[in-house]
Amino acid sequence: MKHTFLDFVKLQLFEKLPPVVKTNLKGKTVVVTGANVGIGFEAAKHFARMDPEKLIIACRSKQKGEQALNEIRRETGCETAELRIVDLASFASVKSFVKTFEDNNDRLDILVENAAIVPGKQPEFTQDGWETTAQTNNLSTSLLALLLLPRMIDTAKKYNTTPRLVVVASSVHYWTQFDESLVNSPNFFRSFAHKDVFSGSLGERYLDTKLLNVFFARALNDRLKRSPIIVDSVCPGYCYSSLRKDFSGLQAWIDRLMEICLARTTEQGSRQLVWAAVGGTGNEDELRGAFIASTEVTEPSDFVISEKGQHAQDKIWDDLIVELTKVDPEVQNIVQKYLA
Repeated sequence: MKHTFLDFVKLQLFEKLPPVVKTNLKGKTVVVTGANVGIGFEAAKHFARMDPEKLIIACRSKQKGEQALNEIRRETGCETAELRIVDLASFASVKSFVKTFEDNNDRLDILVENAAIVPGKQPEFTQDGWETTAQTNNLSTSLLALLLLPRMIDTAKKYNTTPRLVVVASSVHYWTQFDESLVNSPNFFRSFAHKDVFSGSLGERYLDTKLLNVFFARALNDRLKRSPIIVDSVCPGYCYSSLRKDFSGLQAWIDRLMEICLARTTEQGSRQLVWAAVGGTGNEDELRGAFIASTEVTEPSDFVISEKGQHAQDKIWDDLIVELTKVDPEVQNIVQKYLA
């Protein structure tokens, strides 16, 4: 499928968004990352109104997280909402979050991986040695999903339910693809984002990370065929967002003009996340590995569904597991035990 800039403008201007889908989350545990602001915050509020047994908002900043938690409780009356700290720019923080979660929760029904950043003008690298956008949007997002996967599978078996893992991607993935030389390099992620190798431009970095989100959801789903878990990726649309708060100069002016003309509210964008997490009742199998936009399953980019795209998806998955196993050997154990 192709998605031109004109298609994007038409959707933003003329698409009528349905109201947020609702369900009863009684007895269930929900985790939303990046839930202190924007669409993650609004999605958390929607979940809070559905009577969850536990709603965990996972945020990088304790101060901002506490403010968000208080606001969620005040607006929704949900007393089962909790704050947990996780910084996706740190593998140690991700592992610490997972350990704390497993020590205090016997089930995980919905995981919405919403936290993401856009790159600055110059590359920045984390203490782990990775370009910050790639570690936050991809490596740590994938690590968190894989380390929590056993708890989700156990939840499915123990409670006879179908957990969902939602990866927040974007329709900007239609506007990029990876060169064969990068895909076929000895290790994709090393070439793509490690400080010892990286020498590329950040011009399409955000688009590339969203393509990797789509690939991850599809690749994980392909290897979960015997599991009741649903994995999908979702586009919230172009919304007012603090993601772009560091834009400056001409870039900031262009973005501001686009917001005035085209942007959805963060609440409208959050409806897409909620639909991916609880919607599609009666057609759940169609959601497996799907890319969701406009509250429906949508064909991803031509590159994604092409033979080259499938090769890239599988090669990138293999390289991802190699790198994440270095971070935590448990990743390889999970792959061997739970994934085909």
